[in-house]
Amino acid sequence: MSRLHTSIVTALALLVGAPVAAATFDDPTWPCVQRKVENLSAGLMWPQPIPDGNLPDAIRTPAIQLAETMALRRVPLEDVETAVAAFVADNAGVTDADLGHIFQAAFDRLNQSRSKLINGISRYSLTQIDLAARIESARIEMDQIMAQEDPDFDRVDALEEQLDWDQRIYRDRAQSLTYVCETPVLLEKRAYAVAQVLSQHLSD
Repeated sequence: MSRLHTSIVTALALLVGAPVAAATFDDPTWPCVQRKVENLSAGLMWPQPIPDGNLPDAIRTPAIQLAETMALRRVPLEDVETAVAAFVADNAGVTDADLGHIFQAAFDRLNQSRSKLINGISRYSLTQIDLAARIESARIEMDQIMAQEDPDFDRVDALEEQLDWDQRIYRDRAQSLTYVCETPVLLEKRAYAVAQVLSQHLSD
């Protein structure tokens, strides 16, 4: 994607009153002010190395269920803390390695959801870039027609109707990006919070 296309989006955003989201020109398909980080690192969140291997069979099912619950953003962190405490109390033999594996399972779910969302945002941005280019092209055509001695006012009316519709769609989409762009950050914060809750039960 060219710098020209990015410039078109920026100029059009100012025109229709939408927020200019692109923070840099490094990736013009990324429309958010938040820095694009495609993949998170579990090692930066968990205080211990997560060993290879699997969860013990005795706790595998409840441990996976716990990981799935922790990965759900609709579940309040207070409920996550309660669920973790109950799990540890019910499974006296839980080790630090087990807690690490549980975190890894929750992290993988959150990171996968976050990656899908980031890919979706990039695809969404491409549609905005195409729409911005179409609006700019229509404006240029209108200016060219109006510069003629005998303007085709029927064509101008058609272009004005198209512009009104396209600009409305562009503006609505741009405004919705404010929430959408925050979601990857919320998922990252969720992963950190899950790590903190679980790490409270690590052995000293």
